[in-house]
Amino acid sequence: MEERNTIRQTLPAPGPVQSIFFNRELSWIQFNSRVLLEGLDNRLPMLERLKFLSIFSSNLDEFFMVRVAGLQEQLESNPSLLSPDGLTPAAQLRLVSETLRPLLKLQTDCLTDQILPGLRQIGVRLLELNDLNHSQRLDLERLFFDRVFPVLTPLAVDPGHPFPYISNISLNLGILLGPVDGSIDDAPRFARVKIPPNVPRLIPIAGTHDFVLLEQLVAAHIGALFPKCAILEAQPFRITRDADIEIEEDEAEDLLKSVEQTIRQRRFGFGVRLEVSAAMSAPMVDLLRRSLQLENQDVYSIEGPLNIPDLMALCKLDLSAAKERPFEPLAPNISREGETIFDVIRHQDVLLHHPYESFMPVVEFFRAAASDPKVLAIKATLYRVGPDSPIVKALIEAAERGKQVAVLVELKARFDEENNIIWARRLEEAGAHVIYGIVGLKTHAKLTLVIRQEGNALRRYVHLGTGNYNPITARIYTDLCLFTSNADFGADGSELFNFLTGYSGQTRYRKLAVAPVGLREHFTSLIRREIEHLAAGREAGIIAKFNSLTDTAIIEELYAASAAGVPITLLVRGVCCLRPGVPGMSENIRVASIVGRFLEHSRIYLFFNGGAEEIYLGSADLMHRNLNRRVEVVFPVEDPQHRKRIRSEILENALADNTKIRWLQPDGTYRHAPPTGASPHNFQEDLMAKYQATHV
Repeated sequence: MEERNTIRQTLPAPGPVQSIFFNRELSWIQFNSRVLLEGLDNRLPMLERLKFLSIFSSNLDEFFMVRVAGLQEQLESNPSLLSPDGLTPAAQLRLVSETLRPLLKLQTDCLTDQILPGLRQIGVRLLELNDLNHSQRLDLERLFFDRVFPVLTPLAVDPGHPFPYISNISLNLGILLGPVDGSIDDAPRFARVKIPPNVPRLIPIAGTHDFVLLEQLVAAHIGALFPKCAILEAQPFRITRDADIEIEEDEAEDLLKSVEQTIRQRRFGFGVRLEVSAAMSAPMVDLLRRSLQLENQDVYSIEGPLNIPDLMALCKLDLSAAKERPFEPLAPNISREGETIFDVIRHQDVLLHHPYESFMPVVEFFRAAASDPKVLAIKATLYRVGPDSPIVKALIEAAERGKQVAVLVELKARFDEENNIIWARRLEEAGAHVIYGIVGLKTHAKLTLVIRQEGNALRRYVHLGTGNYNPITARIYTDLCLFTSNADFGADGSELFNFLTGYSGQTRYRKLAVAPVGLREHFTSLIRREIEHLAAGREAGIIAKFNSLTDTAIIEELYAASAAGVPITLLVRGVCCLRPGVPGMSENIRVASIVGRFLEHSRIYLFFNGGAEEIYLGSADLMHRNLNRRVEVVFPVEDPQHRKRIRSEILENALADNTKIRWLQPDGTYRHAPPTGASPHNFQEDLMAKYQATHV
């Protein structure tokens, strides 16, 4: 409890108090602090806590590579530009730096004072070389000269050797050297050695669960790289660079080649953060900072190992006592013997809730479409599918069987570009029609259309979802998906794919709400309709669950609804720029966030609609980019039983949580306030127990 209170005390309000919006960057740090809270929770097993510390670090890497890099670009190009909450780029960069430092200290203190000692108690130790006996040190010395020394490349800095390029988020040793024997020049010199990424960071000690960090092994033998030199210092450091490379699509004749080029450029972006060991001397820190053209606020001194995610290799150990209880998703039995998945969908819509229900029916949908001789065509959007995708393999099989396969592969899916390029080429080689996204837009929609010959007619089967076609993330992200053969959904699907693959100017659909051509207007009209219902004395209200809320126009619509008296409850996992609970503006809005074992990723929008309740699912968050710069799909849930299930099983169940839920306050902090006398209720654990019980 003390650590949780410390976080709350060290976080400033995310934006000027007088602003009607919270600052986006500081709100994101608030979200990541809730991830850190899970790592600080001593009720969780040790490796589960380590997982959250690792996620906290990985999130920060991307935050610096994209968001902080963007602020630094603004500082150079338009330093007077104000964010919606009234802050300049310089002010935001300063607040980011000030806000993160106490959180980083909490993280490293937790790792070094709690998690590593806790693992030591169950026989897993992270040791210094001095902790090893003579035989173990000899074994490591042999390993160093056999497997590590040959791949190391010392890079010196002197008048004949300029400061070397240091690749993004690589781990390095900074070396301070004394004079070479016999030299009259006694000024210390600097050299850099990159820690090889193809050698495990955790070096195991034979016959034990003990490990030594690779950089310590290299540092201990660094003299072998600089013979006859005095080693004055050898300390680890790490650079984070701008990785949000924009593609000028209107100038790019070949989008595939352009994306490949940007992946290479990503390694060479300008520096935005320098992480150094707390033991590094001030002269070496200053040399690195000046060489990378960074400010003092861009330097982060770390007490403990750099790049904590590398320690997740410990999770591969057989240590059930240090891990969460395994959860195997329910394999829903959606078809009877002798039925195909198409038979089932033809008679009823099917709703699945991942990861509590297995993702395998989605995979089987693609496999059945590939092998079924009655299936004539498959059309799909792919955003993030993973490196070994059974879905893409099924699409390749379908193309090889002579079916018409059209796939929109979004090459601009940040940090998944390389996987998507590989799959795009394999699909093309198999004979599929591959579209590499749309100029000026990312295609983020989750949609598949299967066209099947049934008698003398064609029937369309549609899969729509809130998450990616990725079986790996489907085990850790909470998402919903719908299978339907509804003719209107099928017709909309066909027209949307005509827009994606051709020159269709379609802007209106029967069932789907599609960005960027109408989704903003759809959400706006639904919010305003609740005001009209309330004014007419009918039931009105909004409950929604999604990942981020940053669009100022939508926030203002929600403020107007609140001012009119419409009760609004929002479950926003991540960034929220809406300030709730302000009298006269947002006093009828409550905002909560849940961070737990699974990543809350589903997007659900419920409108009371005068008693004729409507629920929409989809791929879109309430962000400017989702509503204006992406192809997104939001769709209605029409089956009353499905709507009832979504409301009770997810929305109401989540809002009843009193262990993981945090409520956003008007000052921008989050408060955990369990009801007095209430029994502990964990929303995710409740669903895990419910679906595991179905196995029995």
